[in-house]
Amino acid sequence: MSTSTSEALKNIKNKQRRQKVFGEIKHEKNKARHKLRAERAKEERANPALREERIAQNIPDTLDNKRVFDETIGVEVEGEDQDEFQQYFTNLGSEPKILLTTSENAKKPAYEFADMLMDFLPNTTFIKRKKEYSMKEIAKFASNREYTDLLVINEDKKKVTGITFIHLPEGPTFYFSITSIVDGKRIKGHGRATDHIPELVLNNFNSRLGKTVGRLFQSIFPHQPEIQGRQVITLHNQRDYIFVRRHRYIFRNEEKVGLQELGPQFTLKLRRLQKGVRGDVIWEHRPDMERDKKKFYL
Repeated sequence: MSTSTSEALKNIKNKQRRQKVFGEIKHEKNKARHKLRAERAKEERANPALREERIAQNIPDTLDNKRVFDETIGVEVEGEDQDEFQQYFTNLGSEPKILLTTSENAKKPAYEFADMLMDFLPNTTFIKRKKEYSMKEIAKFASNREYTDLLVINEDKKKVTGITFIHLPEGPTFYFSITSIVDGKRIKGHGRATDHIPELVLNNFNSRLGKTVGRLFQSIFPHQPEIQGRQVITLHNQRDYIFVRRHRYIFRNEEKVGLQELGPQFTLKLRRLQKGVRGDVIWEHRPDMERDKKKFYL
């Protein structure tokens, strides 16, 4: 409430009278605002450049554009591309080969999520987890059979809680928490996916850590998508939450594109990055990192 409104209402003791005066003042302010908008719209119709100038200047404040400066964004480090994923990017003739399994004593939700992943991750083989084998033993088994990645679905109390990515043969290991899983069949107006290799779109992986995560996701998809399938998988990073979506597109004309969601939908958040196969921790998300809402790591 503005100072002028407060002054006008201060000396009115009767509650009903005070409410009526407040309503009248509010109504007058609304009329003035609408009149100003109408005048501005008339001017902008006559001169469209005014509207473009107003929109360019009227940038709302969000957590994204108030982000705390990260010195690794936009900085090229010598040897940055000489990491564990280098072989994928230099050997364009090889294709990723993924082994998918679950945590021990997995229940139905883990197997259902495994079906979702196998539906859109090419060259993926699923094996049922056996108690007598540790994660490192499974990674060694997979590496000996020329698998390039090991994915382990984590399930707790009949709920999928996370997924572990191990890039073979020498790591690194990524652990992501998973939330908001929606099967494609539950999406209104969903389409039916085909077996074509999808295109991949990565958004907002800008920091050094973010680029490493982006290279991980690139390495689990073949180099050459099948364009005729018109399917695209989008991994959109916003405030360190990675939203995973799959669509089919169609060009309606030279300017308009139609999208149909195929599903599934889920959200990832990086919790831990380790050297090798579950070795030393390089980066780990801590609860105190949530205090500064303007600090993002990807």
